[in-house]
Amino acid sequence: MTVIREADLIDSIADALQYVSYYHPPDFIRAMAAAWQREESPGAKDAMAQILVNSRMAAIGHRPICQDTGTANIFLSVGHEARLALSGSLQEAVDEATRRAYRLDTNPLRASVVVDPLGERRNSGDNTPAMLSTEIVAGDKVSVHVSAKGGGSENKAKFAVLNPSASIADWVVETVETLGAGWCPPGILGIGVGGSSDRAMLLAKQSLNDPIDMAELRRRGPASRTEELRLEIWDRVNALGIGAQGLGGQTTVLDVKIRSFPTHAASLPVGLIPNCAATRHVHFTLDGSGPARLAPPDLGDWPEILLDQAGAGARRIDLDALSDDVVAALTPGETVLLSGTLYTGRDAAHERMVAMLDAGDPLPVDLRGRAIYYVGPVDAVGDEVIGPAGPTTSSRMDKFTDRVLAGTGLKLMIGKAERGPAAVEAIRRHRAAYLIAVGGAAYLVSKAIRAARPVAFEDLGMEAIYELRVEDMPVTVAVDVNGTSIHRSGPRQWRRTQGAG
Repeated sequence: MTVIREADLIDSIADALQYVSYYHPPDFIRAMAAAWQREESPGAKDAMAQILVNSRMAAIGHRPICQDTGTANIFLSVGHEARLALSGSLQEAVDEATRRAYRLDTNPLRASVVVDPLGERRNSGDNTPAMLSTEIVAGDKVSVHVSAKGGGSENKAKFAVLNPSASIADWVVETVETLGAGWCPPGILGIGVGGSSDRAMLLAKQSLNDPIDMAELRRRGPASRTEELRLEIWDRVNALGIGAQGLGGQTTVLDVKIRSFPTHAASLPVGLIPNCAATRHVHFTLDGSGPARLAPPDLGDWPEILLDQAGAGARRIDLDALSDDVVAALTPGETVLLSGTLYTGRDAAHERMVAMLDAGDPLPVDLRGRAIYYVGPVDAVGDEVIGPAGPTTSSRMDKFTDRVLAGTGLKLMIGKAERGPAAVEAIRRHRAAYLIAVGGAAYLVSKAIRAARPVAFEDLGMEAIYELRVEDMPVTVAVDVNGTSIHRSGPRQWRRTQGAG
């Protein structure tokens, strides 16, 4: 009987979580590079360029691709003739691996898991517990899939029980159209069909670890009903014109993965889970000979020519001289480079600011004529000013937007994805503007930050308000002072009535 030592399991999972924090899977990079080459939408093409530049920088620098280093998702297939020599439970061993990976001093990863979700939602501090799934299979080895799943894409997961005669493709396409850009496309759609409600969602999550092979499938054609469905959904979703970061373009999904399982005759359970532009996963096998050895990918898979593409030709904005005229001149879809003083603030900071405004108390920072960035960065290491610092989903701040704009004189907000109707109306009414940084380009963005210091609410940790000094930070104008949104006009421009086949 094969014996898998606890230390080998822990070391391997910890190494894998570090590995996926800074290495995209090579098949993902090849698919993204091919999509970039054929993209005709300038905004989407620039966004994909930034994602690819960021990915190569992260791979070289061994720093996180995205500031949201995700929940640890661990899938173990344990051979029935293998024995895990554990001192405690399997969950405890996997959590120890997660703890070690996320607290590694040379590349600390952001802890995002909160305990007691119905109560105080206190952060565990080490990203435990991991999301663990296990199964017993034939054989004498242990197969392990490790992935890090960001909250932005996970929040867009959907489930439905369709009538057996219903079209799965119709439901998926109609659902994706409602998701907006908060899941940071282009990415992968994972679909689970059959089983029960829990099984369908597990199948969808597992499918995201399958190799990307859409280009090959399109070349050779489908050999099964599942492959026909994959092709149909891929073509129809891309025909929606959502594009990279929701800016409008030809590619919204790089691949569609489907797994299925037998189900009740009266049911058709379908789970849908998107994976973002920070798709991160790796597979290894333990056979009792020691910990897994994960080979670095070939940097030749990353197109170096893109290093000069992101933000090329954009005009510059001085954040320390934001006048009404400067803000009014911003055009939806335009890429600009920001320099000067920038404040950070996410959900918790906004909630506190609104409470202070409502109580008539002065805020700890003066936001009049200023810009705020919705970000929760990774901790800095070495001589870094700040760790990877990509945007968070802006719609979470929508309910605070009108009150903050009215009470502070704030001029610019920076985040990712679309704003809701109430927030857009508030932006129009207060003659402000909303810009987006590219989700999945956190390391690239951090290199534009020259100084950072906490100035308020330090007890909130990553959600504290920081004062940043930025230089040539690339962003795209998403909503202008008239309330015109690129997340509406962009997809409408690039939508096509039928796929290219």
